Amino acid sequence: MNWTIRPARIDDARQLSEFGARVNRATFAAGNDPDQLALYLSRAYTPEAQAAELSDSTIDTLLVCSPDDVIAGFAQLRRGDVPPCVPDPAAIELWRFYIDPAWHGRGLAQALMDAVLDTARRSASAGTHIWLGVWERNARAQAFYRKCGFAPVGTHVFMFGTERQIDEIWMRSLQ
Repeated sequence: MNWTIRPARIDDARQLSEFGARVNRATFAAGNDPDQLALYLSRAYTPEAQAAELSDSTIDTLLVCSPDDVIAGFAQLRRGDVPPCVPDPAAIELWRFYIDPAWHGRGLAQALMDAVLDTARRSASAGTHIWLGVWERNARAQAFYRKCGFAPVGTHVFMFGTERQIDEIWMRSLQ
């Protein structure tokens, strides 16, 4: 297929919320309490939450879309607080990165990561590094991030609903 990677628009909020909720269920349902997953999704992936994120000047959202504009993946870069284990106070965060499981293994993730890194490099406020948080039990994502040059540098707490989970902090240079 001829996929495109483009910046998200405010009118993508509904489709992005549906996609995000569906992919998060597919990714995290097996290892989490269903009530906690439902609570997390009810806060993070509503059309209103996505519209607010798409309107936020500190967040860049990239979509991987089919020729008929169906989302197959997305990534969000966020500028702001940097955890103490990241030595670059201006580092940009790769906040979210998801590819529809139906498209795993077809090169979409690498193409999206290349676009993420290009976007981060062009960001006027980005430092010389990019960092991300990845669930300590998500070995598939960790393998992908390692392949993309990220390495673990610390941990932090991620609130999944009301449950405290541990995310590993990974970082790489943008140069």
